[in-house]
Amino acid sequence: MEFNPVSQQNLPRQIADQIRNAIADGTLNADDRLPTEEELAKRFRVSRPTIREALKRLAAQNLVRSRRGPTGGTFINRPDIAELGEGLSSSTRLLAGLNSLSLEEIIQCRLELEQLCATLAADNRSEEDLARMEAALSAQRKLVDQPEQFCTADVGFHRALADAAGNKLLSLLMHSVIEGLQPVSNMVAFRYPERDLIIEQHQALCEAIAQRDSKAAREQIARQVETLSSQLERARDESQGTGR
Repeated sequence: MEFNPVSQQNLPRQIADQIRNAIADGTLNADDRLPTEEELAKRFRVSRPTIREALKRLAAQNLVRSRRGPTGGTFINRPDIAELGEGLSSSTRLLAGLNSLSLEEIIQCRLELEQLCATLAADNRSEEDLARMEAALSAQRKLVDQPEQFCTADVGFHRALADAAGNKLLSLLMHSVIEGLQPVSNMVAFRYPERDLIIEQHQALCEAIAQRDSKAAREQIARQVETLSSQLERARDESQGTGR
């Protein structure tokens, strides 16, 4: 395993990036032990404190772990998909909050991804997947008068749909889009309490997935996204009308 010498600007980040790249391209695998701090310092031609700082960066991203003792050292962590998904969701929310991503972009992405999820879920869903979707829908029915909790149950429903597709990468991407839209979805739920319509749409989607009807499932997703887009357009028009 060879590493390139680094320039003098932000040394820890450059070193962490090289090790991260070695993990990404398969040079380093889960549970591999990294060379010692002394050996890494020689290879990168830097001091040991610089290596420690780089390893701290990687540990903060849960890419490595340290173990003491004769068989200890710094080891490559096995990726945790749920944790990686949380990081992606957080980044999506941040980009949306800073207007680096427009709502139109997120909504379009959601439409395309979730229709794909619905198609795959109709083909691949298990009884357990259906049970999770129906449990989230049942929770929504009980929470129509509690907007915040209703929104949480709504996220649970769409997460269950994404997971029913049976594709881990697609679930990861879909979860981040759902989370990216969550602040806006919460606003809509408070401002336009059309929760019975959402429940009706979710029920129709559940039935389509249960019947393995991918065409109907895609159509239901399109209706749901159209409803959200319409509500957002109303909110935008009202805000402009009041000068806010």
